[in-house]
Amino acid sequence: MSNNPSIVLLSGGMDSCATAAIARDDSDDLAFLHISYGQRTEGRERRAFNDVADFYGVDRRLDVSVEHLAKIGGSSLTDDSMNVTEADLDSKEIPTSYVPFRNANMLAIAVSWAEVIGANSIYIGAVAEDSSGYPDCRPEFFDAFQKTIDAGTKPETRIEIRTPIIHLSKAEIVKKGIELKAPLHLTWSCYRSEDIACGTCDSCALRLRGFENAGVKDPIAYR
Repeated sequence: MSNNPSIVLLSGGMDSCATAAIARDDSDDLAFLHISYGQRTEGRERRAFNDVADFYGVDRRLDVSVEHLAKIGGSSLTDDSMNVTEADLDSKEIPTSYVPFRNANMLAIAVSWAEVIGANSIYIGAVAEDSSGYPDCRPEFFDAFQKTIDAGTKPETRIEIRTPIIHLSKAEIVKKGIELKAPLHLTWSCYRSEDIACGTCDSCALRLRGFENAGVKDPIAYR
């Protein structure tokens, strides 16, 4: 167990929830960070964030909005003129749901908060192998950002990026979440809808395939 707090970037989705469960195993002192960026399901994701934080009894939570990502656009998650495409899990192309350099923006905020509260770990639920192919979810991106943290913070600051599920498949993430009793029933993954998950966007399709391959029924409702 660490004597310093650990920050968990918690979107409210399945991957970040499983990551929070792993962080809870590692540390008793957690701080949850939620970052909205003008995405279509902003309100529903915030509700999931607070539900998961309540489940774990985490009082130290920060909810930040970075509207500049929506103003920049370039993603179907933030630009209403772009359609959220139907899932094609065999495609090697980066989908329209990619938000340009989003993880760098989020990590920068997390590092700023970590320096203030004395956190020495930042957990992020990035997945490389069984994901939509976002370039800022690759291990080499996080290796490079770690060097940025080391170079750009105070000499005495020690902050480590932790990506505990980055090499897991969605099925393995489901199993890990169940093993650690993570509240997957409180999470939200859909890119389109805030009431009932669409079941056909990239995020829904990957999630559904993960539960199916794990041999477990997804606890949330779909259209």
